[in-house]
Amino acid sequence: MIDDEQLGLDHQDHGDGCADFDAFFAEQSRGRRAETFQLYGRTYTLPESLPLIFSLQLERLQHSDNPDDVRTMLRALVGVDALDHWAEQGMTDRQLGILLIYAAANVRQPGSVSMARAAELHDEQAAEGKAPGALAPNRAQRRAKTTARARRAGSGRRS
Repeated sequence: MIDDEQLGLDHQDHGDGCADFDAFFAEQSRGRRAETFQLYGRTYTLPESLPLIFSLQLERLQHSDNPDDVRTMLRALVGVDALDHWAEQGMTDRQLGILLIYAAANVRQPGSVSMARAAELHDEQAAEGKAPGALAPNRAQRRAKTTARARRAGSGRRS
């Protein structure tokens, strides 16, 4: 059996036998600068790191076009009513996609992606059908493509 020393485990005892993750995580985040941006007359401050709820929901809801799903994800990044405010101001799908790319990158590493670079990344992903807001083909469209391919492949005559 492998013991803790072989694994290189470092036990930190704070006198009462309790590891204090609150203090550890607070220390880890010291010195990080929060990224802010302005949109439609409001200033938004991104969290210091991607909230777990955002990451979990992004995976589960990435192809959803239900506004409530998007609203739930954005709540963790920019607050409760941001999506509604942006929609009322006329935000487009492309603009939302650019903002999501910008926000996710800059939460991970502040200052790492400019708005212009986020737009380039969005447009590249949209061309590949991968960008937020770029809808995946629905089942009927996928079936039609498969059926058309099958007809073409079987159209040759056997001798």
